[in-house]
Amino acid sequence: MSTTVTTARGPVRGERRADGSLRFLGVPYAQPPVGDLRFAAPVPPEPWTEPLDATAYGPTAQRRPFAEVTTIPEPSIPGAGVLNLNVFTPDTAPAAGLPVLVWIHGGGYVAGSAASPWYDGAAFNRDGVVVVSLGYRLGIEGFLHLEGAPDNRGVRDWIAALEWVRDNIAAFGGDPAKVTIAGQSAGGGAVQTLLAVPAAKGLFRGGISVSGAVLTPDGPEVARAAARLFTARTGVPATTEALRDLTDDELLDFQDLLAEPGPDREGLPPMLALAPFADGELIPVPVRDALTAGDAGADVPLLLGFTEHEFTMIPAPGPDGPPLPVLLGGLGLDPARATAFTEAYAADGEALLFGQALTDATFRAPNLAVADARAARERPTWFYEFTWRSPVTGLAFHCLDLPFAFDVLDSEGVRAVAGDAPPRALADALHRAWVSFVTDQDPGADWPPYTADERATMVWDAEPRIAADPVRRVRELWLD
Repeated sequence: MSTTVTTARGPVRGERRADGSLRFLGVPYAQPPVGDLRFAAPVPPEPWTEPLDATAYGPTAQRRPFAEVTTIPEPSIPGAGVLNLNVFTPDTAPAAGLPVLVWIHGGGYVAGSAASPWYDGAAFNRDGVVVVSLGYRLGIEGFLHLEGAPDNRGVRDWIAALEWVRDNIAAFGGDPAKVTIAGQSAGGGAVQTLLAVPAAKGLFRGGISVSGAVLTPDGPEVARAAARLFTARTGVPATTEALRDLTDDELLDFQDLLAEPGPDREGLPPMLALAPFADGELIPVPVRDALTAGDAGADVPLLLGFTEHEFTMIPAPGPDGPPLPVLLGGLGLDPARATAFTEAYAADGEALLFGQALTDATFRAPNLAVADARAARERPTWFYEFTWRSPVTGLAFHCLDLPFAFDVLDSEGVRAVAGDAPPRALADALHRAWVSFVTDQDPGADWPPYTADERATMVWDAEPRIAADPVRRVRELWLD
């Protein structure tokens, strides 16, 4: 059965689902970024009068996934109108005043899809929460520094989507004053970035950063270096004039070329060369600095953490590659710490050492630093580590926690990564904590805040528990 809701730009027609909840898919929050708008700041949609069909997911900015098979099912949907969002709601009565979860997908800022079945909002709707999932410009279109274009276009897309939520979510039963932003990997980095963006202040009241990844090192000099490398490798100037009329395939081929390793990448991070960066305007200072040394997000409750083995499955380069001590040095460990790291993780096996170092350097140490800094300043923070190991891989790897948080254990692709019987009690507990946080800005009485004295950490395992500083060796090896 269809249902029509009127937004500020025009009516949209969604559908009522078998469980009684409603969904509105592919709703535009900005005009298609094509032609002169391809590298411009997002522009609000032109108004319409006839009901817009919102019963199917809209186009995605992703044209090529990371791999033929990814952990998260991430469909690529063709079309120009990629700046769209999806609303899942239990009630469209404007007076409902329900809390809202705004989800920003991951994908290393170059891939990912808001149309994933893992991001279905039905379980949150069941528990009285409205879910909004959004698409945004990726890769070169979203994040490459270009002459003639505003920087951080993907970040501007997030802000435009949040402004749409502020102006329209009441018509879908949500309360614009009760918005929590959340995301995983690049999406978790988006949450941390938005905490550091003055223009986003007031558009949300809380944040959930799941395995958040941000650019390090950060700053305009890194962005300019990426632009120079782009030109050196492609022979095409990093300007809007040169890139505006290229096909998607041409631009993606250039993007792949930019990502290739090589000695000419000196001065660039090993990953995330295309990512939000401190441009001095929209993002005034590097995100990590803003969160650990500045006042960014001081009044915003934040729930953050990571899995135990995010990228641990990634193998070290083959026998022709650099030896492990050199690789560890490239990730920031001096010889003494590299030795200590090797000894600390020896029980996991030598084959996993490089991947675990990549995990610690990219996710665990940076997020622990944010939690410690917020705790030292008595900012409302809840910290976790997801340690439940998949029987398929024997590891608690990147993305494994998401079907538990969204309570979609029966969804497409979950058994392939979590086995035939993932623990439903874990999904119940993790999902319930998220619902509590979105509703009350507190994940519940059984999960105390992370403080400088106690460092209480929720350990998400088959039997969740609170532990005191269970990842201290990460701090000792990478931060102290």
